[in-house]
Amino acid sequence: MKRVLRPRADRRPLDALHSALLAELRTLKRRVPHLAGSLVASVDGLLLVHDTHDAEPDSLAALTAATLGVARRLAEATGQGEFRDALVHGEHGYVASYAAGPLCVLTLLAHPDASVGRLHLEARRTAERMAELVRTELAPAGKS
Repeated sequence: MKRVLRPRADRRPLDALHSALLAELRTLKRRVPHLAGSLVASVDGLLLVHDTHDAEPDSLAALTAATLGVARRLAEATGQGEFRDALVHGEHGYVASYAAGPLCVLTLLAHPDASVGRLHLEARRTAERMAELVRTELAPAGKS
């Protein structure tokens, strides 16, 4: 797994956040059979962390943000409420994106024989934990 960090004067809080997000990706990979890759991106398409091998992670993060924008508009236009997740079923597997709070999106790549129910169950739980990690790690000092 690879961490992607932007240069900052004090990287300790971001290092801790990235380590925690990577740990969540590793746990998810152990819990979901046939998971081929994963990443966490900001809602504007910046790659935060990833575990992808066959896909270009920066491009996938940008596509995740584009998908998020369309999915949000579609949910709103149809009266379905706030975006939660989106699933693409292709000939060779699945791509699923899950809201991880207001700042991040979790995107997963799964093989065609993956259990979609298991994927959703575990990914939604992971996305909730990631949202909490981001909220607490990025909260201003004294707030959480």
